Amino acid sequence: MSLNDKQKTARTVMRLTIIFLMIELLDELVDGVRGAAWPLIRNDLHLSYVQVGMLLTIPNTIASLIEPILGILGDVGQRRQLILGGGVAFAIALLFISLSNDFSLLLTGFVLFYPASGSFVTLSQATLMDIEPTRHEQNLARWALAGSLGNVIGPLILAGAIALHSSWRSAFFVLAVLTVWLLALLWHYPIATPTSFEDAPALSFKDGIRNAIAALKRPSVLRWLTLLQFSDLMLDVLHGFIALYFVDAIGTNNTQASLAVTIWLGFGLLGDFLLIPLLERVSGLSYLKVSALLVLVLYPAFLVIPHLTVKLIILACLGLLNAGWYSILQGQLYTAMPGQSGTVMTLSNMFGLVGGLIPLAVGILAQQIGLQPAMWVLLVAPIALLLGLFKV
Repeated sequence: MSLNDKQKTARTVMRLTIIFLMIELLDELVDGVRGAAWPLIRNDLHLSYVQVGMLLTIPNTIASLIEPILGILGDVGQRRQLILGGGVAFAIALLFISLSNDFSLLLTGFVLFYPASGSFVTLSQATLMDIEPTRHEQNLARWALAGSLGNVIGPLILAGAIALHSSWRSAFFVLAVLTVWLLALLWHYPIATPTSFEDAPALSFKDGIRNAIAALKRPSVLRWLTLLQFSDLMLDVLHGFIALYFVDAIGTNNTQASLAVTIWLGFGLLGDFLLIPLLERVSGLSYLKVSALLVLVLYPAFLVIPHLTVKLIILACLGLLNAGWYSILQGQLYTAMPGQSGTVMTLSNMFGLVGGLIPLAVGILAQQIGLQPAMWVLLVAPIALLLGLFKV
């Protein structure tokens, strides 16, 4: 390969990386807008709590059945079609949501959106891992930073729409337009499957299933899949209970609880930003061990110390320390499954079905014994990480 060809390849990789990170940013913008817009959507469409629960449960359940198939198809020669087709469905779903004037159309939009996100966003992540196979952790740290930015900016987009005397529908319509723009950028770039990168023979869908089963039998793959689910106790699960914990267990008002969530998200964003240069200097696993040990000490202090200001300071430290957990563990999973980046999506989704029950289990336990003692269950996360990483 000539020097000019190498420069062109490097530019293509850099541009594709930027586009994929923008796709993750877009996905989390949607999540941020949706989370902030729920009260407006409920009041505008006169939804009951049962209908809200259906909107949160039915699309996710359907996607959990579809996405494992998409992951395998992404490894056996249909990666480009799945990503671009998922992007088109992603835009259409957002358009449906923006046009919703009743429950049925809103549900249709969400049912389409969830698997479209898996095809468009998750397979984009898998392709990002393929184009730079020696920089999994570093690129996933960038991916996490893009997602954190989206979560923070999303509610601001909704606030801007409202300030301009518009509505939540306008915010979703703008996101649909952004999706079409990203698709136009991506359309002209090659998107190959892992086998294309390796000049390997094409695989059938049955081959993909057999390879997924074989990967699932490898101890290293099982380790990273399991640790990812345990780590989520200190990530999404803790995030989901922070506001309730401050209001119900500590006795703060809603404003103070919102401040706690903001601190958690803000320092998590800072942690994602600092992780990128850090991983250029130190081993991700070494950082993860130190981080888990510090969380093992700080989290009990967070639960025990009654002073609100001290609690908020410790919460900020936890958000900072937890920031790299997903990036490093997911990066290790990709490294353990070379040439099977789409299958990573399949296996992660299967394990996620079990992990998705954890918040329900914590909620049931809190109902029985109270939220304060139930929060101690989340301490399992750093313990599991330290045990799982002991010989690594």
